[in-house]
Amino acid sequence: MTVFAQRLAKLRANYEELISRPNSLDTGWFNGVYERYMHPVLTADHVPLEWRYDLDPLRNPHLLERMGINAVFNAGAILLDGKVLVCARVEGWDRKSFFAIAESTSGTEGFHFWEEPCVIPETDDPDTNIYDMRLVAHEDGWIYGLFCTERRDPSAPESDQSSAVAQCGVVRTKDLRSWERLPDVKTPSAQQRNVVLHPEFVGGKYALYTRPQDGFIDTGSGGGIGWALCDTMENASTGPEYILDRRIYHTISELKNGQGPAPLKTSEGWLHLAHGVRNTAAGLRYVLYLFLTDLADPSRVISKPGGYFIAPVGAERVGDVSNVVFSNGWVQHPDGTVFIYYASSDTRLHVATSSVERLLDYVKNTPPDGLRSTECVRQRLELIRRNRGLN
Repeated sequence: MTVFAQRLAKLRANYEELISRPNSLDTGWFNGVYERYMHPVLTADHVPLEWRYDLDPLRNPHLLERMGINAVFNAGAILLDGKVLVCARVEGWDRKSFFAIAESTSGTEGFHFWEEPCVIPETDDPDTNIYDMRLVAHEDGWIYGLFCTERRDPSAPESDQSSAVAQCGVVRTKDLRSWERLPDVKTPSAQQRNVVLHPEFVGGKYALYTRPQDGFIDTGSGGGIGWALCDTMENASTGPEYILDRRIYHTISELKNGQGPAPLKTSEGWLHLAHGVRNTAAGLRYVLYLFLTDLADPSRVISKPGGYFIAPVGAERVGDVSNVVFSNGWVQHPDGTVFIYYASSDTRLHVATSSVERLLDYVKNTPPDGLRSTECVRQRLELIRRNRGLN
């Protein structure tokens, strides 16, 4: 066997071992709300060898990695034909992101990518970078993918090669293989980085959760998670954006917040997963939180616990952008089990599991943010004294 063949055999053995690795529960973790798992479900090493190496010994005799992968994270998710499919953000060494579908029967392990990445058509104004797709099976019969499309800011001087304009790109599909590109969503805001489609019509219109921003990084006058309606997704243009969940000083979302995946419909309301961002001396900290909106009026928040739902712990805190968790995908199974796919530190994808029953209990019965230290102490004393009365 040649040296090339030996190296390739070792690569293939390591790859097969990785994608077939069991993923057990993290027994050291318990908070009653959700379960964590020992291993990420997708990493850069899960990307097929054929996507990274030229496997022709004549062209690549040293078996060099030609097109490396930096990270796999921020995946949309959908339950289709009994399998969990995630549309992952895959980022190459060149910093460009693209989308790729990975599937799993269990939803917690055994994820493997389809043969090729997704081919997303461009508009007349080509995207420089695309990322963070939300997959939504809408009641109109289409599966929509809403994602961030990023282009260099045309008004920036030549000396500024970091200013960008972000908008909401839209594709639709029936099978996650063939994608029809629709025009970018038009909203009253200068920038949009987190736009999510509500899965049902609202008053005969398509409903969007938005995140209005004045700048690419800075929210400016953008106040939080927005709500807007439009007549069609084929050339989506919204009316005014109503802020349904505001940014608030000295909370987990004082700097920014945005809708994660599309909300889940439950008997007691629409269950939402969102991210909140605050600033620290070490940089931005991203966490996830939950809230509930009214079934008849999804723009009206009816319950919102204080604090975060998921925050990065342990090794999750380390990566390309440290101290971050982000989610744009979850699935609800017929038995009420909920699989939450979240990325850590813009590097890898994890799964947490819970149930609709437990999540509703958490959202409805956890105290809201007291907004002041004195009020938070009062809430905690109430809990302590109730518990003391049980003894």
